Amino acid sequence: MAVSAQQRRTILARAGGCCEYCRIAEDVRYATFEIDHIIPLKHGGEDVDGNLCLACAPCNRFKGADVAAIDPLTNDATRLFNPRQQNWQDYFLINPDASLSGNTPEGRATTLVLRMNEATRIEQRFDERLLGNYPCQIDR
Repeated sequence: MAVSAQQRRTILARAGGCCEYCRIAEDVRYATFEIDHIIPLKHGGEDVDGNLCLACAPCNRFKGADVAAIDPLTNDATRLFNPRQQNWQDYFLINPDASLSGNTPEGRATTLVLRMNEATRIEQRFDERLLGNYPCQIDR
């Protein structure tokens, strides 16, 4: 089964054009955002709205089929952030330099696995923040 055109429209509208992981806006990226399976099909995930989110290409590429990782603070295994079940502000903090910090094991592991703090990604968030475009706001 594949994600339908109607599902894609629903996901785009729900996310408001924002990557649901790093909160960058689609209109400032050079590539169209992708639909991510929060729980990948290979791990039993399904093509249902509750398992799909909007992700920028870097977040989606680095996440891949991962569902869990090691929290760099505690060295314990933890699930990755789930944008359908968890509130972004509870799991991540935007630092003054536009880097992201995880507030929880899930946030820290997700920040690391999705490589949210690569220099080019921080620079883009910083520039967009100066313009008032970051973080992208998702209506819930």
